[in-house]
Amino acid sequence: MKVKTLRRILLPALFVLPNLLFAQKSDFKSQLESITKQIDGIAGVAIKDLEGNETLILNADHKFPMLSSFKFPIAMAVLDQVDKGKLALDQKYHLTKEDVQLKTYSPLRDKYPDGNVDLTIADLLASMVSLSDNIACDILFKLAGGTKPVQDYVHSLGVKDIAIVANEEQMGQDWNVQYTNWCKPGAMLQLLDIFYKGKNLSKSSHDFLSKIMIDGPTGMNRIKGQLPKEAVVAHKTGTSGTNDKGVMAAVNDVGIVKMANGKSFAIVLFMSNSTAELKAIESVMAQVSKAAYEHYAAK
Repeated sequence: MKVKTLRRILLPALFVLPNLLFAQKSDFKSQLESITKQIDGIAGVAIKDLEGNETLILNADHKFPMLSSFKFPIAMAVLDQVDKGKLALDQKYHLTKEDVQLKTYSPLRDKYPDGNVDLTIADLLASMVSLSDNIACDILFKLAGGTKPVQDYVHSLGVKDIAIVANEEQMGQDWNVQYTNWCKPGAMLQLLDIFYKGKNLSKSSHDFLSKIMIDGPTGMNRIKGQLPKEAVVAHKTGTSGTNDKGVMAAVNDVGIVKMANGKSFAIVLFMSNSTAELKAIESVMAQVSKAAYEHYAAK
């Protein structure tokens, strides 16, 4: 009798639980869709519970321009070469006057307007990731062998829906070139998941990249905007200019959030082709991130 009674209790639960989980995920997706509809343009959102593996993606098949969020996979590719002995973090690069001639965003150029200084690869990586320095980015492309080895490295990890074909100088020459460096939301989520698991890089390289992603002062109103202060966010932003029609090609932020309860989730926020003000776009991004935090904190 006890076995039959237990079956009568457990069997219905086996059917109810999956339906309940599906309903929760459906409600979460509807919540995110409602948030992103506050602005025009195309919103690419990808979120994954890195412990439970629940995954949610909006506009999964759209190819979003990455802008400077591509500096995350570039850093991974450079550090892979460090791990293989092709490069070294303490390896010196002499910054020349010619290097700093590029008219682009560069705290390095502001600090060393005449060049003529030796920087390590570690310095260049920190400048590229933490400060989103475009000159540091193109120097690292050069040291890594160009865009193709970087793209090949990412593809070798099994992340296929991503293209890295133009450097910062090339993107600055033509508005349309920035769209050639594209990524589907799920691909960037996959890359974040691979990085989180720490199997593709040595521990020292993984820890170094995590630190410079956490230390960066950019994009404070995006993923981090409405999160509790105790949340730790390792992320990389990307931001385009605005064309003569008032369209921003991209406002991005991608990263890993460690919550106060010790659990983590990966999040990709690609906001493309919007005419909204930057403040409004960033507000939407922060709301999505907050909703994800609260969703996983409640589990």
